[in-house]
Amino acid sequence: MPFTKLATQVKSPPPFPPLRFSYSNTFIILVILILQSLKMVKTRLPSDRQIQALFPIALVSILILGVARVVVDHLRSHHGSLAKVFFQRRAGPRVFITEGDRIKDGCNVFEGTWVSDNASYPLYREESCPYLVKQVTCLKNGRPDSLYQNWRWQPSGCNLPRFDPLMMLKMLRGKRLMFVGDSIHRAQFDSLVCLLQTSIPRGKKALLRIPPRKIFKIEDYGISIEYYWAPFIVESISDHATNHTVHKRMVRLDSVANHSKYWEGVDVLVFESYVWWMYKPVINASYGTSFNVRVYNVTTAYRLALETWANWLEANINPLTQKVFFMSMSPTHLWSWEWRPGSDENCFNEMHPIQGPYWGTGSNLEIMEILHSVLKGLKINVTLLNITQLSEYRKDAHTSVFTERKGKLLTKEEKADPKRFADCIHWCLPGVPDAWNEILYAYMLKDYQNTP
Repeated sequence: MPFTKLATQVKSPPPFPPLRFSYSNTFIILVILILQSLKMVKTRLPSDRQIQALFPIALVSILILGVARVVVDHLRSHHGSLAKVFFQRRAGPRVFITEGDRIKDGCNVFEGTWVSDNASYPLYREESCPYLVKQVTCLKNGRPDSLYQNWRWQPSGCNLPRFDPLMMLKMLRGKRLMFVGDSIHRAQFDSLVCLLQTSIPRGKKALLRIPPRKIFKIEDYGISIEYYWAPFIVESISDHATNHTVHKRMVRLDSVANHSKYWEGVDVLVFESYVWWMYKPVINASYGTSFNVRVYNVTTAYRLALETWANWLEANINPLTQKVFFMSMSPTHLWSWEWRPGSDENCFNEMHPIQGPYWGTGSNLEIMEILHSVLKGLKINVTLLNITQLSEYRKDAHTSVFTERKGKLLTKEEKADPKRFADCIHWCLPGVPDAWNEILYAYMLKDYQNTP
């Protein structure tokens, strides 16, 4: 787990709390403006007219404060929805209302709720997928409940098409699909492999490990589903596929050359990069020359890195034959007081999703704004898959203490100390990454159906 330091300091605030709306500041600003107006009247008008001039100003001031009070009370009651509104405005294209097997525009699939569905979920069984790594096999690692597997993401006002492995294979025939990112993104790769592999005959599929890639080959369809390790997207000293945990991280903000040679010609690229940036509020980085290393604010470095990535896309992607997606932030659940005030724990022993509006400090709105700005400025289309809000609700679905650390499963002593050892960053499988792939599938299906 790359963020050991962050994950163990459960009492500390995160390096980047989300943007807050200050209600008290609103009233203070209004009062100051009103007092300034009164002062102007007193200094600029003759003394015999000051009293008369104060009456309309006082009346207007009372009306302004009254309206402001109503507005602020309304905002206070809907504080939890502010982040949701932010994300709705920055989601990808609106989809999907289904008519039979057809998909039409008309709904934001990133807004909705998690619904208990024991009949049709999970979409596969942990024991039925031999390709899962120990990091995500929570049941096998001793988790006593399996409720986290039985939740279905239900968009408001529409339905996602059910994931059809044979249709996905048909859409990907003769193509390469590559996930590019960190270990969280690797779990999405693992999820897609598990969703597809039961529909492929034995002997017609193979998982190859060729660092920094994992490659799942499907012989009869000529399909290659791949994962590529690049936690910062740009080059860094953490780019080794297995030996990448370093305490003093350094990135090269102006280069993706070592990575991009693997991306060239890939038919479907799915990028992700977030949690590795959040180790500290600053990061060592070079820009322009590898010898010019200095300290950057993480948000500044993140923007420069995405701009480098965007430049590569515009120079190398053929929008007629290639599709590019970007997964938004995968949230963390390190501090239980955020959803259960007064508590002092984390995601350990959580068994149900959060109900109602919620936005935790594990997701950074400034980073999301940077991502939106860079994607908006691109000359080619990159679809943002905004999985952050729907994943925010799933405090129950992390690997917690039922996982491995440094290649070994947690000991009994470590499991007994969840405040220190619970992993509230990664996700169990089957679980939340399956929903991410259902949404990816829906977007690809829509494009496939609309292709002449």
